[in-house]
Amino acid sequence: MLSKSQVKYIRSLGQQKYRKEHNVYLAEGEKLAEEWLQSNAVIKMIVAEEPWIDANQALIRRHPDAELLIAKSSDLESISLLQTPNKVLLVVETPKEKAKLPQSGWCIALDTIQDPGNMGTIIRIADWFGITDIVCSHDCVEAFNPKVVQSGMGGHLRVNIHKTDLDGYLSQTKMPVFAAILEGTDVYDMPRNENGILLIGNESKGIHPQLIAKASHKVTIPRKGGAESLNAGVSAGILCALLLPR
Repeated sequence: MLSKSQVKYIRSLGQQKYRKEHNVYLAEGEKLAEEWLQSNAVIKMIVAEEPWIDANQALIRRHPDAELLIAKSSDLESISLLQTPNKVLLVVETPKEKAKLPQSGWCIALDTIQDPGNMGTIIRIADWFGITDIVCSHDCVEAFNPKVVQSGMGGHLRVNIHKTDLDGYLSQTKMPVFAAILEGTDVYDMPRNENGILLIGNESKGIHPQLIAKASHKVTIPRKGGAESLNAGVSAGILCALLLPR
């Protein structure tokens, strides 16, 4: 059963400073747990109700070094970060950030994305389109925030997430940079490209002017109705579908 100290530790991982201190993050819920346990992720702790543990012995055996803790539903409710607590929660080691930034293929660059749901959605979009790298400015929301992990739907297992000085990265890259802005070229008039960096800006302020200046192409999704703008995640998905090679 969960001890008071274990409950306190898991609860603390809802805060970024403790995730950084312990170099771990949370993956919560049956769907995420199944995907993580099928992967090569380093699982530090499996916290679950006894019936779930009994039904998933094969997955649990894949991670013999993980600490296995039986929890009551009330325990999971007390440590859960979801509105509706699930039957299982994992504590996972945060992967080391790859030192080399992408210089070929396609990647998504994010300038000051603040909403965890948007960040998670964009990670999921990258995973869908086979984009293996996302490059974030230092002031983006933390990629391993529990809400980001939840909305990323397993994308964290396949997408490398980098944090860097975007200005410096865009200044030195030889890849074409496609900045998503309202005043850009109609994306339907642009050819598909074998490689490139799709630059998506902050939810309310867009892309910083100095980064727009680094773009080789400015692109927009044509507006037909009266909406002021598109959600950052929605924009990223549409632009990936229209710019990447089939």
